[in-house]
Amino acid sequence: MLLQTVAVSEPALSSFRAPVPIFEATQDPEPVWELTPELVEEMRARSEDFESAEPEAILKWAAERFGSRFTMATAFGPEGMVLIHMLAQVAPTTRIFNLDTGYQFAETLELRERVKRRYGIEVVMEQPESSVAEYEALNGGPVYKSEPDRCCAERKLSVLKRAVIGMRAWASAIRRDQSPDRAKAAIVGWDKKFGLVKISPLANWTKKDVWKRITDQEIPYNPLHDQGYPSIGCWPCTRAVMFGEDERAGRWSGFAKTECGLHTQEDTKSS
Repeated sequence: MLLQTVAVSEPALSSFRAPVPIFEATQDPEPVWELTPELVEEMRARSEDFESAEPEAILKWAAERFGSRFTMATAFGPEGMVLIHMLAQVAPTTRIFNLDTGYQFAETLELRERVKRRYGIEVVMEQPESSVAEYEALNGGPVYKSEPDRCCAERKLSVLKRAVIGMRAWASAIRRDQSPDRAKAAIVGWDKKFGLVKISPLANWTKKDVWKRITDQEIPYNPLHDQGYPSIGCWPCTRAVMFGEDERAGRWSGFAKTECGLHTQEDTKSS
C-alpha cells in the first residue's frame, strides 16, 4: 500500500456541541461503576446523537464527561493511530496504554516511539506479571500454538482488567464494517466484561476513511501494513492476508477465532 500525502486542514469541532452530562463522574478512590437506569439512558441517547457526529467531537465529549477516568487501549493499528492523532488535538492528557503481551512485532514497538516523537504522548506499556520465557516454561511451551483463547485471556484480557481499575470509560478503535460481530457495535455502550462505558468514535468509518485521514494528515502507521498485514496483533498469531481475503483473515489463521476477546459484542450493549 503506497500512500500519497496530501495536505488538508483538520476537521472543525465547532459544528457539534457535546451534550451536558446527566450526572458527574465521582472521584472516589475505588469507584464502583454501576449500570444504573440513568446511565443506560445516557448511553442510548449519546449513541443515537453521535451517529452523525465527527469522531473528534465524540472524543472531546468523552474526555469532558469522564475526565481522568477516560482511557484508551491501543495496539497501534491504523484506526488506533487515527484516534491517537485526534486525542492529541482534543484531549492530549488522556491516558493511552498498550497491552504488551511480549509477542508484539518489533515494528509495533517502534511505532510507540514514533508516537512519542510526533505527539509527545507516552503510551503506557501494560504487561502480564510473567515474561514470555517464564510463561512458556510454566506451560511447557508456547500456549498460543494449542490454546490461543487461553493465551489471549492470560496475556491480554487479564492485563486489561488490571489496567482499567478505577476507570469509567474507554475508547475503542473498532469499525462496524470489520466483521459481522463488530457490525453490532454501539458508538456509546456498556462493556459488561470490564464494567466500563465503551466508546467507539470510528464505528461508522470505513477502511477507506481511515487511510484517507492517515494520508491527509501524515499520521504515522505500522510499516507492516504495506506488506499485506491489514490487521496486526501478536507475531505468532498474525499473517499477511491473500488478495480477496477478509482484512482480519490473518489473525489466528487455522483456528475458529477472529477476536482476542476485547471487542466481542455480546459483552457490550447500548441499552
